[in-house]
Amino acid sequence: MKRSICVLIVWMSLALVLKAQSVNKLTRSEKKDGWMLLFDGLSTDGWSATSGQPVPAGWKVENGILTTVAGGKGGDIITLMDYADFDLKLDYMIDTACNSGVKYLFAKYESGGNLGMEYQILDDKLAEDNKEADHLAGSLYDVLPPVKLRKKVNPPGKWNSIRIVSKGDHIEHWLNGFKILEYTRGSKKFTASVAQSKFSKAVPGFGSVKKGRILLQEHGGVVSFRNIRIKAM
Repeated sequence: MKRSICVLIVWMSLALVLKAQSVNKLTRSEKKDGWMLLFDGLSTDGWSATSGQPVPAGWKVENGILTTVAGGKGGDIITLMDYADFDLKLDYMIDTACNSGVKYLFAKYESGGNLGMEYQILDDKLAEDNKEADHLAGSLYDVLPPVKLRKKVNPPGKWNSIRIVSKGDHIEHWLNGFKILEYTRGSKKFTASVAQSKFSKAVPGFGSVKKGRILLQEHGGVVSFRNIRIKAM
């Protein structure tokens, strides 16, 4: 019996080690399929502040995790490269009441400044900005809400996995394996929703740009990211 217990402990320990080793790593099949890491788990290489300056001290890399520093005022950070058609996957974890997001197709507009389509990250229960459906976790912020019945979000302190697919004008938001929102840029529904949003004055029309950066948002709370990977399509 004791020997069996020891063997079980060894196998469990090995499983934990292998799981830890898989964080911020691509499998052989992922590499063959064209996936690339946007975060190596060791540094902020490949990222900058939105101004183009190095990533501020308000962000830290620790134990393979990219995290905002509480009160650090790190600001948003962006990839050094633009992306158009892509499949983006990452894990995030927030503290209680946190508000954050992942923006894509982030670019400078002729009017409206630097804008991006935001996959909202939020503590739906305790964050201040939780009164509107299109401000909740998984939404296209201030434009379109996620499908409530499909959304299964883990609470603050637990990891969630998101996926954003951009193919032409078709966009999909996924959360923990479930597609919770899809829309078509330029469609009547999308255009009408943008017209009612804070992005209504953007020129060219909000969301009409063909390519842009990926942005991780720092909104004053503590948010962590890992396993950030992308495949251009």
